[in-house]
Amino acid sequence: MDINYSPLGDEAIVLEVGQEITKESTSLVRSITKRIEQASIESVVEVIPAFTTVTVFYKVTVDHQFEDMKNLLKNILLEKNVSETVEQRTIEIPVCYGGEHGPDLEFVASHNQLSVEEVIAIHSSSTYEVNMIGFAPGFPFIGGMSEKIAAPRRSTPRLRIPERSVGIAGMQTGVYPIETPGGWQLIGRTPMDLFLPNEDIPSLLQAGDFIVFKPITETEYAEWEEKTHAAD
Repeated sequence: MDINYSPLGDEAIVLEVGQEITKESTSLVRSITKRIEQASIESVVEVIPAFTTVTVFYKVTVDHQFEDMKNLLKNILLEKNVSETVEQRTIEIPVCYGGEHGPDLEFVASHNQLSVEEVIAIHSSSTYEVNMIGFAPGFPFIGGMSEKIAAPRRSTPRLRIPERSVGIAGMQTGVYPIETPGGWQLIGRTPMDLFLPNEDIPSLLQAGDFIVFKPITETEYAEWEEKTHAAD
């Protein structure tokens, strides 16, 4: 697959692997990201993977500008097969569906002519993949959701969505790591923290991770939250 190199302002370069989100493109994005990070280029400030692009922010000097960075990255990616498989983690995320934690679960069910139980079963029966982290610190855009439970964004976004809320928007599902405004349909909430501000890597999830959602009861949710967030 060809890689297109484009400047983004004066201090960043965008590597684009395609226009459509496919398993091939997301795999290539992960591989490119890993290669660049492993190269430990002194002038590189940050490497940000997205759906079909990798953006590299770097320090500009008189002798180190767009063409120099472009050629450097090309050489790094040519050293080894860039399509080489990157090891992926599988992370289980417990979710308490419905009730006060998932106020839009019934809407998602009725929108798709399903029962609430069917929506939960479908949502928790797939293995998903994190396509990218963005929008808010640690927010995962997760692909691979069944079209059987797809639902449009809310016509009026909420001003405050509780942290760790699990939502659906179109064909994607995701988890709000922090309290923020948003328009996704909320179907549940996890007691697991996804945003870890005191860690070197503050996002629990990374692009390329596999995700499995596990239904838990209200009691299990309360016990987990009491144990994890008692000191908050």
